[in-house]
Amino acid sequence: MEQRILIYAPAGQDAALAGQVLASAAIASQACRSVAELAGQLALGAGGVLTVDEALHAGACQVLDDYARHQPQWSDLPILLLTHARLDSLPLRQAIATLGNLTLLERPVHVLTLITSVHAMLRARQRQYQVRESQQRKDEFLASLGHELRNPLAPIRTSVALLSNLYPESAQVATVKGVIERQVTHLTRLVDDLLDVARITSGKVVLQRKNISLQQVIGHVIELCQPAAASRHIGIALDLPPATVTLYADYARVVQIFANIVANAVKFTPNGGHIHITAHVAAGQLRVAVEDDGIGIDQDAIPRIFSMFEQGRTVAGQMASGLGIGLSLARQFAEMHGGSIEAHSDGPGRGSRFVVTLPASVAEAATGTPQAADATPAGHGHAVQVLVVDDNRDAADSLQALFQLEGYAASVAYGGEQALAAVDAAWPQLIVMDLGMPGIDGYETARQVRQRAQGRDVLMIALTGWGQCDARQRTAQAGYDHHLTKPVDFTAITALLGQHLARGAAGGATRTE
Repeated sequence: MEQRILIYAPAGQDAALAGQVLASAAIASQACRSVAELAGQLALGAGGVLTVDEALHAGACQVLDDYARHQPQWSDLPILLLTHARLDSLPLRQAIATLGNLTLLERPVHVLTLITSVHAMLRARQRQYQVRESQQRKDEFLASLGHELRNPLAPIRTSVALLSNLYPESAQVATVKGVIERQVTHLTRLVDDLLDVARITSGKVVLQRKNISLQQVIGHVIELCQPAAASRHIGIALDLPPATVTLYADYARVVQIFANIVANAVKFTPNGGHIHITAHVAAGQLRVAVEDDGIGIDQDAIPRIFSMFEQGRTVAGQMASGLGIGLSLARQFAEMHGGSIEAHSDGPGRGSRFVVTLPASVAEAATGTPQAADATPAGHGHAVQVLVVDDNRDAADSLQALFQLEGYAASVAYGGEQALAAVDAAWPQLIVMDLGMPGIDGYETARQVRQRAQGRDVLMIALTGWGQCDARQRTAQAGYDHHLTKPVDFTAITALLGQHLARGAAGGATRTE
C-alpha cells in the first residue's frame, strides 16, 4: 500500500487513462473519486500522488497541503501535477508555494515521461521509508541502551544507601557516597536525555499536565544545579514574584526546561561567576530570564545552539562535556507547553541571557502541602512483608538488604517462577519487580499474582529500566500500581508503600466505625 500511486482527476477520463499507463509499467495505483477519499487513502499510506490542475479547484490543494503540514519528519510526499501548457493561475501558484515536493508535467504528457517520472517518485519515497526505518531502529536502540544502562545503576545506588545505613557516622563514607550519588545522578540524566530525544522524534511524549507552582519548580531546579555551582563557587540569585505563580503544565518537563538552562549556565560560567534568575507575569504569560556573566555566545552561533547535538565552546581549561541536547530538549518541551525560549548575548566574554515564556497565572499563596504518609514500618504492629524480584542478583540482593536494614521482612526471588512460589508460600504486602526477566517476565508474573490475590491486598511496583509510555501502559494493564524507572531513590519506594498502608488503615477504620 505504501508503494501505490494515488490518482485524483475528478473530470473526464484522466484518472482511468493514467491508471492504465501505470498498470502497463507494473505500478500499483488507486483512483480517488473525491477529496474525502483522497484524504482517507493518504492516511493509509501512499508512494505518491498524481493529480491534475483542474483538481486544485476541487479541494485537492487543501487536502494535500494539510497532509504535507502534518506528515512525519521523515516524510516528504512526492506529488506529480499534470498541467496545461503555459497555464498560470492562482491555485497553481498556491500549490507551487505550499505543497513542497511538487513536480509539474505539461500536457500532453508522453507515456514514457509519465512512467519515468512516477518511477523517480517511488525511488525517492523508498529512500524516505529507509530513513523512517533507520529512525525506528535508532529509537529502539536508545530504548535498549537506556534499559541496559539503568540496570547496573540500580544496585550501585542501592549499595550506596546501604553504606550510609551501615556507617552513618563515617565522614569518609559520606564523602564517597556523595561522589557516587552525584555521578549516578549525572549518568541518569544523560540516559534520560537520550531517551527523550527518541520519544520526541517518534511523537511519544505525552504531557502529564496539572496545576503546579513556579516557586516549587525553581526550588527543585536549584536543588539539582546547586551542587555543581557550589563546587565552582558560582552564585545563583533568585528574584521571583511574591505571589504564587501557577502553571498548568507537566511538572517534570518544566523542571527539565529550567534545569537544562541553569545547568548550561553553570557549565559556561567561570569559577566565581554569577547566575541571576528573574521571573514576572504579564498578560497571562510567565517570563523567566536566566542570566549569567559567563563566556557568552558568538552571534553566528545563537541560531544553532538549540539544534540537537550542538556543542558550544567551553570555559578555558575545561573539557567539553554533555551530549549537546539539553537546550534542544528545553526548547521543544517549552513549545509543547505553548511557550518559547530565546537566547541573547552581546558576544564572547559578555555573558548570556535565556528567556523562557510559558502560559501562567498569579494566585494567592497555596495552602500547605499535605504531609507524606509514614513510610517506615515502625508505625505498624508487625514487619511489612516485602518481596523483591529481579534476575539481576546484585540489584535484588542489595535492595533486599536495604529493606531489611530499615526493618522490613524482605525476601528475594530471581525470576518469575520463584516469585510465584514465594507468593504461594507467604503473601507479601509489597512486591518490587523487574520487568525484563527470562522465562516468565514481570508482566505475566504480575498478572498471575493478581489472579492469586483472591481479595488479599498487595502493592505492586514495577522497578525497571524501561521508561517509555507504552511500557507504563503495559505495567498498568498487567496489574502494577506504580512504574518506577531505575535507578530509583529508596525513599520513593517507601513513600509509596507508606501512602498505600495509610489508605488501607483509613479504609479499615472506616469499616469498623
